[in-house]
Amino acid sequence: MIDLLIAARKDAGLSQMQVGERLGQRQTFVSKYELGERRLDAAEFVVIARAIGANPYSIMERSEKAE
Repeated sequence: MIDLLIAARKDAGLSQMQVGERLGQRQTFVSKYELGERRLDAAEFVVIARAIGANPYSIMERSEKAE
């Protein structure tokens, strides 16, 4: 799912810094979960997807189909 979240961020034309600002976090927060150094819980995933402008449920569905 993280790969799809990264793709959604890039498709939205957003940098890690811009996403961090939208979340009230630093760019390093975004970098760490994108690199797999930090795990996201379900609530964080939903908040991040919405901050990017993506539908979190669509990302989850696409992730299931990719398996």
